Amino acid sequence: MARNYEKLEVWNLSYQFVLKLYDATEDFPEDEKGNIIQQIRRAAISIPLNIAEGCSRYSKNAFLQFLSYAYGSIKELHVLLMLSKDLGYLNNEEYIKLIDDAEIISRKLFVFIDRVKKEKWFDWFK
Repeated sequence: MARNYEKLEVWNLSYQFVLKLYDATEDFPEDEKGNIIQQIRRAAISIPLNIAEGCSRYSKNAFLQFLSYAYGSIKELHVLLMLSKDLGYLNNEEYIKLIDDAEIISRKLFVFIDRVKKEKWFDWFK
């Protein structure tokens, strides 16, 4: 039976982060639609999607693999947000808010991965 990813704080935070990033990229230049906007949105969406997909796996190793993909995506977003600020697409205030959110998700996901590694697989989502 699949675990309910919607109960996970890190999934909820990452889902809300996707919505924030969609809003933040609305005012990016039109010529970035096929480039940085698409990259930001793809990486952002990848986080809650991989957490959800991992929850459907029957082994701890498979679950950890999908959590690892999500962690990689949040790190990718960090670079994309830095680039967006440096290109002038995000002002410093917007950038700081988004980076703070990304850091919170990154830390929580790292701790979650560590906990999954150390604990018994079937103890999750009781």
